[in-house]
Amino acid sequence: MKKENPFAIAQAQLDRAAEKLSLSPGVHAALREPMRELHVNIPVKMDDGKIKVFKGFRVQYNDARGPNKGGIRFHPEETIDTVRALAAWMTWKCAVVDIPLGGGKGGVICNPKEMSQGELERLSRAYIDAVGRMIGPEKDIPAPDVYTTPQIMAWMMDEYSKIKGCYTPGVITGKPLANGGSRGRGDATARGGMYCVRDAAAHLGIDLSKATAAIQGYGNAGYFAAVLSKELLGVKVVAVSDSHGGIYVPNGIDAEAVLHHKTNTGSVVGFPGSKAVSNEELLELDVDVLFPAALEEVITEENAERIKAKIVAELANGPTTPTADDILYKKGIFIIPDFLCNAGGVTVSYFEWVQNICSYYWEEEEVHERLNRKITKAFADVLSTSIDVHVDMRTAAYMVSVNRVADAMKLRGWV
Repeated sequence: MKKENPFAIAQAQLDRAAEKLSLSPGVHAALREPMRELHVNIPVKMDDGKIKVFKGFRVQYNDARGPNKGGIRFHPEETIDTVRALAAWMTWKCAVVDIPLGGGKGGVICNPKEMSQGELERLSRAYIDAVGRMIGPEKDIPAPDVYTTPQIMAWMMDEYSKIKGCYTPGVITGKPLANGGSRGRGDATARGGMYCVRDAAAHLGIDLSKATAAIQGYGNAGYFAAVLSKELLGVKVVAVSDSHGGIYVPNGIDAEAVLHHKTNTGSVVGFPGSKAVSNEELLELDVDVLFPAALEEVITEENAERIKAKIVAELANGPTTPTADDILYKKGIFIIPDFLCNAGGVTVSYFEWVQNICSYYWEEEEVHERLNRKITKAFADVLSTSIDVHVDMRTAAYMVSVNRVADAMKLRGWV
């Protein structure tokens, strides 16, 4: 099945909220497109001495509420429309948790799995050289995303510091602790999702100590979701997967053991004592909580009727298409939309930026406490809007976010 255009999905989701908010045509039009974007060609010397030219992007969607914020992806199938969509979702994500940042996103078309550390470092530094005039602590603060790491962020921060002629840690978040990173950043995306699931279960009357979960995607967010589901919520995770396939363990997986197996073999597939399941089968398992934690558009009109989970907690960006949204809503499945559910990452990235600017760093417990407050308030704002206006949670989240961005634009005299 051919995937939908991710930016068209983001625009369709916005259109629904704009209608509910009765946005003026001018404000609506201003919010449907990025404010600016940069396309760059990046020549990099490879280990064999040849020059390879990579295509890169940086999109700044809307900075009415503050500097743009958003990750950088290194992915062989990266497209400008994916980056546009992610930049839009970052705009709404920052607004829904009420942090003073706008939305941006970057990407490079490459396959990091086929590149050496030296090639990755040269590409990372060359990307910053190409977009350096567009970013900065007061303008646009990138972060890690798919196939980019704290080490890559360190190289990028260092390259920008060379350009500026001084140490500038606030230009990039998601850095190692030794380079100005924040405690609590590693598991922040999953931890924020756990706070959302906790509050959703309380609203729905679900006893999480007796609940089961399945996680599609066993990268950073998926692994920490497995750990924290048990640690914070008492939920039994019975299935996980990666790009090669999945595993099902009725009595619950050992998150650390599965990670060790994946590290040694390259995949969760074949974990001792597990039953093999496909990614498609995992999504349709009879569990209480389903965590899509991989890539976009995995829940579609093709499989939405077969989804059995009571809660779909979207740790990935854009995992559910608009048509599937309608089907799940009619089935009574409670969706925690991506830009609320996975907002823990950008929230702690915001904390990191604040700490960099102040040169004063917080203990991990303080980071967790502040994150809990932010996510709890955001979830309550969205849930109350959903109940009051009789709309699904995604539309409610958009209504909260779009209204805040639109107000900022109006007050600044932009529209």
